[in-house]
Amino acid sequence: MSTEELYRIFEKHPKISTDSRNIEKDAIFFALKGENFNGNNYAANALQQGAAWVVIDEAEYKISDRYLLVDNVLSALQQLACYHRLQRAVPVIAITGTNGKTTTKELVTSVLSKKFRVTCTKGNLNNHIGVPLTLLSIDTTTEIVVVEMGANHPGEIAELCEIALPDFGLITNVGKAHLEGFGSFEGVRKTKAELYRFIQNRGGKIFRNTSNTWLKEMAGDVETIGYRTTPEGDGIEGEIVQHSPMLAFKAKFPKGWLYIKTNLAGGYNLENALAAICVGNYFGVDPLAISEAIGTYKPSNNRSQFMNTAKNLILMDAYNANPTSMEAAIENFKTFDAPLKGVILGDMFELGESSPEEHQKIADKVASIDLSMVLLAGKEFSKCHVPSGFFVCENTEQLISHIDSIHPEDYLFLIKGSRGMKLESVIGRL
Repeated sequence: MSTEELYRIFEKHPKISTDSRNIEKDAIFFALKGENFNGNNYAANALQQGAAWVVIDEAEYKISDRYLLVDNVLSALQQLACYHRLQRAVPVIAITGTNGKTTTKELVTSVLSKKFRVTCTKGNLNNHIGVPLTLLSIDTTTEIVVVEMGANHPGEIAELCEIALPDFGLITNVGKAHLEGFGSFEGVRKTKAELYRFIQNRGGKIFRNTSNTWLKEMAGDVETIGYRTTPEGDGIEGEIVQHSPMLAFKAKFPKGWLYIKTNLAGGYNLENALAAICVGNYFGVDPLAISEAIGTYKPSNNRSQFMNTAKNLILMDAYNANPTSMEAAIENFKTFDAPLKGVILGDMFELGESSPEEHQKIADKVASIDLSMVLLAGKEFSKCHVPSGFFVCENTEQLISHIDSIHPEDYLFLIKGSRGMKLESVIGRL
C-alpha cells in the first residue's frame, strides 16, 4: 500500500495507536516491532478492541480487507507523518539538546500558546516513533508545531529531521550523555549539529544561545536568532536575580527589561526560559504574555520539582541524568540554605567506557561540599571511592531499606539519577 493510499484512510480515521492494549475507537493500529515483541501478533486484538484498520508488514497476518499490508510498519508510520506534515503549511520548530530539551519544549509551547494554537510533543515522546505521532496529531486548527527530538546514536537527529522537515531549530546545549551510543563528546556534538545542518540546507533559521561557544562553532553560517546568558553574545539578554529556591530573572526585551519569577528550581533553567522568550518574541507574542506564560509554568514528571512530605522537603530531579546535568544540579543545590541537606543520587546510564570515571567525578564533587547526608545507589556508584560517611548500595531496593532504617527528618534532599533507577520510589519513605 502506498503512502498516498494510506493517507486517504488516515483522513477519515485520524487517530493513531501503537499499543493494542490502549485502542481508541476507529483508530488505525500500527503493528510495530521491538526487540521482544511483534506487533503483527496483536493486530487481530486491536480490531476487536475497536480499531478501524490495522497496518501490518507480514502477509500471513492479513485475513481480511481491514488489514493494510506494507513493506515495513515503522517506515509506513514515518512516511505517513511526513506526508501529513507537508499537507499542513504551518511552521515546525525542532528542539534537541543534551539537557533541558523537554523543559524548553514545554516553555516554548506555553509561550506560543498565548497567541497560537500549538501542537507539541507529548511528554518526552521524542524518538523515531514519538516524532511521527506528534506530526500525525496536527489538525486543521494547528498554527504552529513544536517537536522535541532525542537521540542516542549518530545520525538519529538527521533521520528525525527528514520526517519532521523543521523550519526552525533550537539546540539547548551539548554535554556528556549517551556516550555509549555516541562514542565521545565529539559524537554528541556532531549528532546534535545535524539539526543545524538540516535547517541550513532547508533555508530556515535557528534560535541559539550566542553565549555558548560550542553552539557557535556548531552553527556555522546558518541564520541565527539569538539570546544570551552572559554579556558576551547578542540577542535577548537575561540576568539571574535569584535562583534559590526558585529562579527569578530579568530579561531585556526590545522595549526594555521585564522581571520574571518562575516555578523552576535552579539557575541552569535561565537558558531554557530565555530560549522560550526568544522564540516567542520572534513570533510576535506580547512580552507581558510571554512573562505570564513562563511565570505560571509548573514543571512535572520529576523535573526539578519541589515536594513537601510529612518529614522532609525534596527537590526531585530524577527525570533523567547525565554527567552534565548531574553536575549542574549539585552546583545549584550547593547554593540552597538549609540546616540539614542531603543528596540521594542514582547511577547515570549509557555512559559506556566513560562510566567509571564520570561516576567518580560526581562522587568527588559531592564529597567536596558540605552535606549532612549522602546516599548513592547503583552498580557504578558502588565502585567509586567515597568518604566513610557516605552510604553506598547497588540498587534502589537496598536504598529504600536503608532509608527505612534511619528515618531522616527535617532534611532538604536533592534526588537525581537516570530514569531506570526509579528513584521516585523512595519519596514515600521520606
